[in-house]
Amino acid sequence: MEREFTAVFEKHGAWYAAYVEEVPGVNTQGRTLKEARANLKEALQLILEANRGLARRASKGVRREAMVIQFPA
Repeated sequence: MEREFTAVFEKHGAWYAAYVEEVPGVNTQGRTLKEARANLKEALQLILEANRGLARRASKGVRREAMVIQFPA
C-alpha cells in the first residue's frame, strides 16, 4: 500500500530538522538532507506500525476496512 505524506525540512545550523505535517510526533534530524529524509521515512514507518499495533490491541471485535481519501491540490 502506498500513501503520500508531506515532509518538511528546516536547516538549523549544520543540521536539518524534519517532520511530517500530517502525523504529529513524526520528527527527526540529520546532518544532510539525504540523511534527514532517510531518518524521517524510518520514523514514519515506526510510528505507523506502533499506532496500528496499539489500536489493534485496544479494540477487539471491531470491523476494519481500508479508506481512501483525496485532497484537493
